[in-house]
Amino acid sequence: MRGLDILHMSLGSIHGNRLRATLTLIGIVAGVASIIAVMTAIAVVQTTMENEMSVLGAQTFQVQKWPAGGFNSDLERRRAMRRPPVTVEDANVIREQVDTVDLVGSELWDFGFVVEYRDEATNPNVTICGGTPEYAPNNTHYVGLGRNISQMDVKSARRVAVLGWAIGQKLFPFVDPVGKDVRIDGREYEVVGIFDEKKSAFHSNYDNYVLIPITTYLHSYGMVDPNGFSRSVNVTVRAKKPELLHDAIEETRQVLRRFRGVKAHEEDNFEFFSSQSLITEFNQMSQGVKIAAFVIGIIALVVAGVGIMNIMLVSVTERTREIGLRKALGAKSRNVLFQFLLEAVILCNIGGIFGVAAGFALGNVVTLFTSFDVRVPMEWAVIGLVFCSAVGICFGLLPAIRASRLNPIEALRYE
Repeated sequence: MRGLDILHMSLGSIHGNRLRATLTLIGIVAGVASIIAVMTAIAVVQTTMENEMSVLGAQTFQVQKWPAGGFNSDLERRRAMRRPPVTVEDANVIREQVDTVDLVGSELWDFGFVVEYRDEATNPNVTICGGTPEYAPNNTHYVGLGRNISQMDVKSARRVAVLGWAIGQKLFPFVDPVGKDVRIDGREYEVVGIFDEKKSAFHSNYDNYVLIPITTYLHSYGMVDPNGFSRSVNVTVRAKKPELLHDAIEETRQVLRRFRGVKAHEEDNFEFFSSQSLITEFNQMSQGVKIAAFVIGIIALVVAGVGIMNIMLVSVTERTREIGLRKALGAKSRNVLFQFLLEAVILCNIGGIFGVAAGFALGNVVTLFTSFDVRVPMEWAVIGLVFCSAVGICFGLLPAIRASRLNPIEALRYE
């Protein structure tokens, strides 16, 4: 008996019992859809998070006092608070002594300010960044109109500012803002540039801030914040090449430990983070959700597989005379075995296809209400169908063996 004949008979048997097949498929569809939906949703969020976290370039990292991922315990928080602040002098030492880097910038941040131009004013939620010219390339946020702040601006502590795109649109909707004077927190600044728009799926304030020279910031606000704590500088460092990123981090670590007087047996009193480290941390956090979804899906598939086995056993009983007739006409036991096994695999994969489609649709529901991009992780579709085939083989094997071992004479006499 040819393989195509066996396939044709298998499909014919499934088509002839459509209601039974449909009821059997419900469990398969539910199991596959649960896996694919969760994995698709995670892929949607993961892609968006990776884009959001890539505020630093592929070859850029940051040195700061506080851990980027927050604190895991109160002990960690107290330990971080005892660290000395990172300073502009730390940035200068990195610039002078680390050979694997080419751009070193310094940043100080504060939030909750108003920017005014004539009778127009922003909401009191603008962020001020006191920075250096390296801010734009190190944070991959470039000036689209006008110019960036310069080293001369920093040295002279000039009152100049580069506005975020949203602030430019708010205060200067029909006017070229370059050269105009604005008031930032009540102080006069000349606008020298406007940043390009940088959209965020999470509505982060990438476009709602102003960049001023760090020296100007220090003259206005000092190194002590309103709560009496010393401000800590964020130092952004760009390695000369992406492949030198890890070497640059290690070299910077050694230079800072010497400069900050950290002893050999003591841990670092500063933190590093890069876009890749944030992405890795997020992926580790989502790993537990993936495993849980996978386990739940596998359990659903096993339950569905038991149902398929029961249905196939009933089918063997109903088709006993048919099996006997085929054997009497020359069909071998392996042909009967393969036919019933193929029916189970085809049945599972039909359910798998519907489950994959439903999973992709459910996983992308979040994109209807957010700015997230649609994702269709085809690798999980393949994994889902492979598992469906495995379920079909495992749970279809017993009915197929029972059918193949029927005695043709007894089968023909079966009532």
